[in-house]
Amino acid sequence: MEQEAFQQIAETIPTEPGIYKYFDSKKELLYVGKAKNLRKRVSSYFNKTLQNFKTYELVRRIHFMEFTLVNSEQDAFLLENSLIKQFQPRFNINLKDDKSYPFIVIKKEHFPRVFLTRRKISDGSEYLGPFTSVAKVRELIDFIKANVQLRTCKLNLSPSNIAKKKFKVCLEYHLGNCKGPCEGLESEEEYTEDLRRLKNILKGNLGPVMNGFRQEMKEAAANMAFEKAEIIRKKIEHLENYQSRSVIVNKHIVQADVFSIFRDENVVFVNYLMVENGTIVQTLTTEAKPQLEETDAEILSFSIAQLRDRFNSTAPEIICPFPIEFPQEGVLVTVPKGGDKKKLLELSEKNVNYYREEAERKKMLHLGKKSPEERLEVLNQLQQDLQLSALPTHIECFDNSNFQGSYPVSAMVCFRDGVESKKDYRHFNVKTVEGINDFATMKEVVYRRYKRLVEEGLELPQLVIIDGGKGQLSAALESISDLGLRGKLTLIGLAKNEEEIFFAGDQQSLKLPYDSVSLKLIRKIRDEVHRFGISFHRNKRSRGTFKNELENIKGIGKHSADQLLKTFHSVKKIRLATEEELGALIGAAKTKLILDYFQQQSDEMQAGQGF
Repeated sequence: MEQEAFQQIAETIPTEPGIYKYFDSKKELLYVGKAKNLRKRVSSYFNKTLQNFKTYELVRRIHFMEFTLVNSEQDAFLLENSLIKQFQPRFNINLKDDKSYPFIVIKKEHFPRVFLTRRKISDGSEYLGPFTSVAKVRELIDFIKANVQLRTCKLNLSPSNIAKKKFKVCLEYHLGNCKGPCEGLESEEEYTEDLRRLKNILKGNLGPVMNGFRQEMKEAAANMAFEKAEIIRKKIEHLENYQSRSVIVNKHIVQADVFSIFRDENVVFVNYLMVENGTIVQTLTTEAKPQLEETDAEILSFSIAQLRDRFNSTAPEIICPFPIEFPQEGVLVTVPKGGDKKKLLELSEKNVNYYREEAERKKMLHLGKKSPEERLEVLNQLQQDLQLSALPTHIECFDNSNFQGSYPVSAMVCFRDGVESKKDYRHFNVKTVEGINDFATMKEVVYRRYKRLVEEGLELPQLVIIDGGKGQLSAALESISDLGLRGKLTLIGLAKNEEEIFFAGDQQSLKLPYDSVSLKLIRKIRDEVHRFGISFHRNKRSRGTFKNELENIKGIGKHSADQLLKTFHSVKKIRLATEEELGALIGAAKTKLILDYFQQQSDEMQAGQGF
């Protein structure tokens, strides 16, 4: 929008607080912003010389704008974040985080089951989390299992079924892991109390849990049930040890969210620590990509709102390194100068710096972003470390893959001047090998690859990496010998677990320093051949085996299965498709059959991971 065109509408823009939305000529939402005074804020885009290219590009594309008036700055703040989260306009800050975080679900049913899930559905169940680490969730589940007796079965424990004595206690009851609600040995009120303990443990609030156990221990001892009292004492001791390990901040900081920020050129890193009952119960570092001329305070304020919403935080206090605008009622923003809150902030800053350094280290592996001189330096180091006779400007790497002896395939990736040369990647359907025989498979594909290069007069690589140990390296070397290519290229084997490097004929392996640029490059090449091989293998298995899985769903025939696979290419993508996408292909009735089938699979898997 030109400045002259804007001046014609400037006086019509309201002066109240609210939200402004910019659209292009195709009615695509470009940007959402908030303001105390809409006219003043919007005018600032058109009444100044724009230095930032992205801001200039945004203003140039604006075709029309819309406004939403609200009662207060706080309402504008909340509405802005909600709209950005919903529509993700291209010119707004992008909080880079596409992960699906796990929840612990307390199923809505009699004597609720508790298990890990990534799928949050509106079924009346209670979802605790999300959690930033699956490993952390599994650790919590294992810890709770050792201290709280909840059922693991999938029985329908309705009052009528229990009254009819339909069920018998299982091994979990005899092992002391369940109190036997299936036979009426535990009431729903008692079970609810155990669920309350579970929630307190997840929130780091162990005091009430231990107090409850201490009371039970006293009652057991008074009733001469000394064996039961000893079991409860061990649980208390277990909880005390867990608390001493997990409580790393002052207990007087009951509930707070801690944030720190580090800006690095065009990327911003934000760390989040969630503190409850003196315990850090969540930690996450994410990236935010500024689009216009946002300040650190604006980016941090936006990130805080998005992260608190994502992790359902209701903490009344936010601890951060500098003042920010966060006009949410009942929330205090603290910039600590010393004490325990300052130590918490320093811990957050330590985490954000570690994440930034890790990102830099990972960036080092992406040689495509390096200058030709930097890539040459890495290749020179690799030549020196492996004592190669020629600079390895052309490297190829092989890996085998099979599924229970079926669909054996092999993959080869090619790196030229230290970066991927994807046009030279090759897949091999194994022709002469039956069953699982990695050695014979490697011999076949290496022979086929270099026989063709020789026949076509193409250049050979200076270095060939065989993803495997001495056996596969020897098999590959046989093919090189059969082709008369010994001495014309160097073969090395890379052990899958130890990352040891083997040369043909050597008894001892070579171990490069873990953080050496040479090993990082080799590791990157190895990871790339894994990725390339697995994707090919998955597609092949989908065509060969997963079609039957769809056809096994009652009511889904071959025609429907073929339609789905032709459109989505794999069962995984069918599983992720929306109800509307599936319905457009096969109709509502068959879509429901497929969704019910996937839901049943998901429930069975989740129940298997429960306790």
